[in-house]
Amino acid sequence: MTIAEGMKQIKLLLRKAEDLRKKIAEHCADLSYEAPVYGTPDEQRKTVAGWLQAHGDLLREVADLKRRISATNLATEPTIQLGGKGVAKPITEWVARRTQLAALDEAAWKALTDRNLRDGGLQATAPGAPSVPVQVRRYYDPKERDARVELYRSEPTVIDSALETVNATTQLVE
Repeated sequence: MTIAEGMKQIKLLLRKAEDLRKKIAEHCADLSYEAPVYGTPDEQRKTVAGWLQAHGDLLREVADLKRRISATNLATEPTIQLGGKGVAKPITEWVARRTQLAALDEAAWKALTDRNLRDGGLQATAPGAPSVPVQVRRYYDPKERDARVELYRSEPTVIDSALETVNATTQLVE
């Protein structure tokens, strides 16, 4: 089973578990004058107990699939092309980059601004000294900032594309 198939299987199993919970809630009790839906009171009790057992079995299968997906995500290191370079990381790290870290890097590089300061037109003078033009000093390279902002902005899309292929072709570890 691939990672993608495992994730779809988890959704299916959780939907089945939800259906069982609805049945359990609907048929776990009735009034003494009502006829049990599933035969005799003992048969109804066994049916409800069977649903509870099946529900537990489904959740154990979900937990096992999640464990296998997590183990696979730690063990598998796809190489993704970012900024013209191939970068290899475990899938777990790529997911973290995609969901949060790339946006935080982008925000840090976007914070590099001129802070609305203006070049020229102003003269600064000190007592007893000639006036000098005021200029903005930047402690960063604007070209590098722009390149990094674009790199980090596009990174989630690049990661998504690469992981779609990886998830569709990588077999889950046992």
